[in-house]
Amino acid sequence: MIDLAIITRLALLLIRPGFLVATAPPFGGQYTPVPVKVGLSVVLGIAISPTVAMPASLTLAALTVMAIREAAIGLALGLSIRILMAGAELAGQLTGFQLGFAYAATVDPQTGARNNLIAALYSSITLLTFLGINGHHALLRALAESYQAMPIGIGHVDSQMATSVAALLGLLFVFGTQMAAPIVIVLLVAELAVGLISRAAPALNLMVIGFPIRLLAGLVALAAAVGVVPSVVTRLVMPALELAGRLAYGFR
Repeated sequence: MIDLAIITRLALLLIRPGFLVATAPPFGGQYTPVPVKVGLSVVLGIAISPTVAMPASLTLAALTVMAIREAAIGLALGLSIRILMAGAELAGQLTGFQLGFAYAATVDPQTGARNNLIAALYSSITLLTFLGINGHHALLRALAESYQAMPIGIGHVDSQMATSVAALLGLLFVFGTQMAAPIVIVLLVAELAVGLISRAAPALNLMVIGFPIRLLAGLVALAAAVGVVPSVVTRLVMPALELAGRLAYGFR
């Protein structure tokens, strides 16, 4: 006879890594097949099972509450990297709009959303930088350590969770603004220069020459700013993981 208690505990153990894999771009992007996500979740659950303390008895009500709590913790940990990717996409959207690439939108395979080419470029650089600095190792360590700080159980919701959510959203806008600011500033200067030219030489058709000037200035600024993206990502990875840990700890 199959022991349902063992199956129930195994299923409960797989929820937290499963939601982490489903939301964290290095493991569970739109480009990752579902069998791969399921297999990775099972491997992670089995790997950390020796260090995880399981509840002694499980009623249906307690099991439901625990499952919701485990899903929330996994989502909170995965949001750390999802926030970085969203910040990179925000920077790409701001930059692409200023460059006039808003109409050149394609389906981004990482998110399944329509992003312009600059947003796809920034998000790819962010993901590769995260993998290059072994950020996925830090994320897996955070998952393993979360079972020590927040063992499987019913727990409660911390009143400071709203502060953690606000801090994560603030990191998104800070990251996106820092990456887009150099190009936006250069384009603003180019726009002012075009305006001064139009005042000095009204006979020039600035509808014809204005866009190429802005595009050239923007592409030159983009070429110079792309090299700075990895350093910005490297500097913000650990704060993002810490904020995600604080958010997950709100369910302790």
